[in-house]
Amino acid sequence: MESHAELEAQIDRWRGYVQRSQAISPADVDELEDHLREQIADRQATGLDDEEAFLVAIKRLGNLDAVSHEFAREHSERLWKQLVLVPEGSDDASTPRWRELAIVLALAVGAGVAVKAGFAWLDDGGALMRNLGLLVFPFLAAYLAWKRRFTGPATAVLLVPFAALAVALNLYPFAPGGSTELLAALHAPVILWLLVGVAYVGGRWRSDKRRMDFVRFTGELAIYYTLLALGGAVLIALTLATLQIVGIDFEPVLQDWILPFAVPGALVVAAWLVEAKQHVVENIAPVLTRVFTPLTVAMLLVLLAVLAGAGGFVDADRNLLILMDAILVLVLCLLLYSISARDPLAPPGLFDALQLVLVVAALAVDAVMLTAMLTRIAEFGFSPNKIAALGLNLLLLVHLARAGWLAVGFLRRRRPFAAVERWQTRYLPVYGAWAAIVVVVFPPVFGFS
Repeated sequence: MESHAELEAQIDRWRGYVQRSQAISPADVDELEDHLREQIADRQATGLDDEEAFLVAIKRLGNLDAVSHEFAREHSERLWKQLVLVPEGSDDASTPRWRELAIVLALAVGAGVAVKAGFAWLDDGGALMRNLGLLVFPFLAAYLAWKRRFTGPATAVLLVPFAALAVALNLYPFAPGGSTELLAALHAPVILWLLVGVAYVGGRWRSDKRRMDFVRFTGELAIYYTLLALGGAVLIALTLATLQIVGIDFEPVLQDWILPFAVPGALVVAAWLVEAKQHVVENIAPVLTRVFTPLTVAMLLVLLAVLAGAGGFVDADRNLLILMDAILVLVLCLLLYSISARDPLAPPGLFDALQLVLVVAALAVDAVMLTAMLTRIAEFGFSPNKIAALGLNLLLLVHLARAGWLAVGFLRRRRPFAAVERWQTRYLPVYGAWAAIVVVVFPPVFGFS
């Protein structure tokens, strides 16, 4: 009996060590402990005493990092918040924290230098607008590629689309202020962000789970970046007010130096915070999705009522249509992040039904938008802006319609939640392909006007 008490004490010490590591959530520590106890029981069955069985079982489990890695392989969607899944052959534990922080800060400063140089060298406002993403996103991709231990050939493969996009954006003879130039500037960040995703998933872009991890990363990055921006804005406002009182003009320094470095640099720092997992977003992310989903549903219903009372589709204001497209994109982002934050093993519930209502409301708005666009095209003819908007709305229609159909099947318990996830992640490259068409094909087709 005393021997078993000592065994329980050893297991308690092991469990405390695992919990202190903050690598695995409490619920999943229970599953690891069950696995350990099974190993101990197997060893005891061969005649080993409690202490020997414990030591052999620990040996078979391997060190904590290896156990966490293998456990995360099988439960990556449940262990996202712990972020223990690392690429094969890498050993993040061997990287000193100060070294990673130094690399992050260097890349953040590099992004700031690139933006500052862009303001100085690209006198043409259109050229700066087209290249702004190219001045920032490569530094973010570089951090993620370093984090994933990209090899030389893999890095070269990642650089090729960056270079091709840069060539298209800078060698095309865009008409100053033309529609194709504006469309290229608006769609280039979509391509760049998907390239960042390739760096994030370590080149395993075909993996559905890794794509969903990137969706989670995107949502959490947006939250961290917003928090950094709000905190920075408060500090800048207090500094500006204090210096104004003593008669010092701080605005030139703010505009010429602080903002060009802080805005792009914060993006790299926010990515590092997501990777480091400071145990903030993981607690508030489910709350955010549950708060904003019903609010977004209410907003879409109000918009439907406004559009219904706006009169004829031909007379619909062009800026209203653009704003509605932006709202639909935000709704899609909320849907993706809500799905990524959900426990895939949980049964369907009330929040899943609310998400279906969100999809149906978005589909209704999208149908109204498509009707308005087709009516305007029939009345006024084709233009780059109209075709780009029409293409985006058609993509959204297919995406939302299929998502709604799968959600109905899940609510009726005829499909697993994994089917809902797979559709979301497998459709993402379609947006990248469309953005590439708008950037590369539209300008020559429409005469760069």
